[in-house]
Amino acid sequence: MGAASTSVQMEYFKAKGILDKYGIRSIDSKYVSSADQAVGFSGGKAIVLKVISGKALHKSRAGLVKVSLTTKDEIRRAYAELERKAKALKPYKIIAQRMAGKGIEIILGGREDPQFGKLILVGLGGIYVEVFRDFALRVCPISRYDAREMIQQLRSRGVITYNGKAERMLEDLLIKVSKLLVGSPEIKELDLNPAIITEKGYEVVDIRVLV
Repeated sequence: MGAASTSVQMEYFKAKGILDKYGIRSIDSKYVSSADQAVGFSGGKAIVLKVISGKALHKSRAGLVKVSLTTKDEIRRAYAELERKAKALKPYKIIAQRMAGKGIEIILGGREDPQFGKLILVGLGGIYVEVFRDFALRVCPISRYDAREMIQQLRSRGVITYNGKAERMLEDLLIKVSKLLVGSPEIKELDLNPAIITEKGYEVVDIRVLV
């Protein structure tokens, strides 16, 4: 979202803590420094491994994300591959996350504009952000009416709200993100992409905060 060149990326778990403060749920995650730690985190369940680095803005495109890892061998191979690729991205960390449930990927975010102050954005997320450019933008703080209007503006609103079944939940989430942006003057840019939306809930999968 075009932050100033002087901005720096906030450490992942500090950013996660800010989301927690405002009641925004994000997926269970942990830094791991070895393949054994990643295997231990999995506990026999599917996980994701990804490289976290200020030099890696498009992790999926760069092959820095490995998903649906279930067996010990899969996790060990994925960890070794990420470690090799990340050598050129120092300093870096590798994070393990629970696999998110199936749902619709959206982007939530915001930035500080020199003229209008904090802006909030919502749209179709994941790999579709740049393809369809289907998003809505407002000045913070937003009301429930504003949140509803943002959702109605999206061409993909029927998909991301499951024909309205998840609309109230998404409105609540937008209001929480707006409060976070207004209440965190140090944040210059916020990207939650993707957040996975289902009929009954959501999970923020990736967090990027510039301060």
